[in-house]
Amino acid sequence: MFRSLVASAQQRQPPAGPAGGDSGLEAQFSCPICLEVYHRPVAIGSCGHTFCGECLQPCLQVPSPLCPLCRLPFDPKKVDKATHVEKQLSSYKAPCRGCNKKVTLAKMRAHVSSCLKVQEQMANCPKFVPVVPTSQPIPRGWVSTSPSTEGREASQPQAQCPPTPSNIPNRSTFACPYCGARNLDQQELVKHCVESHRSDPNRVVCPICSAMPWGDPSYKSANFLQHLLHRHKFSYDTFVDYSIDEEAAFQAALALSLSEN
Repeated sequence: MFRSLVASAQQRQPPAGPAGGDSGLEAQFSCPICLEVYHRPVAIGSCGHTFCGECLQPCLQVPSPLCPLCRLPFDPKKVDKATHVEKQLSSYKAPCRGCNKKVTLAKMRAHVSSCLKVQEQMANCPKFVPVVPTSQPIPRGWVSTSPSTEGREASQPQAQCPPTPSNIPNRSTFACPYCGARNLDQQELVKHCVESHRSDPNRVVCPICSAMPWGDPSYKSANFLQHLLHRHKFSYDTFVDYSIDEEAAFQAALALSLSEN
């Protein structure tokens, strides 16, 4: 408890100056979520942790929000603008990671987005690819018929989808466990539940987890919205080979790790 109080007090104190010099200044004023310099920073009243206002928004849309950094519960009504941080962003300068020009932290995002050196560095970064190619087949009916994806149906006709056995679970679209709305992909399911069922107290089964080979179709989440926002930030089929069991997947990942070293 004492350590928590000390850490909280230290977090609430504004930085006295550019500790670590210019090289560490940008990191000192970076949001823990997006890892960029704060944009419209806000601070949580109970723990004092600071985030970009937009980055914290998903946490404010659930009934019992938790701080993304320390996982302590907080009152969404006690999240205020971090005015002292905004003043420091306008006062301190740091070198651009690309051209090395010194820019005030308040203008760093805008500068980086237009800096040719930064763009060149990003172009030379290795592109992300899955650890192993996924063998997940595309189930029938993968094209969503929701309004937000009507254009997808025209640009990617179902004729391109290979035929698949009918016993393969549909892991591309899901039904809302509250109201039964169908053909929602993962992102649409999260958005739908946040907008339409934010105050629903019912315990429900996660349709995404229950569709997975390891899923338990009888397990009901005590806080389904928190589960969605924290567990389903990425699509499983980018990383998971459903044709092998958990132990085989672990051994494959271990073997690949050893081969790369």
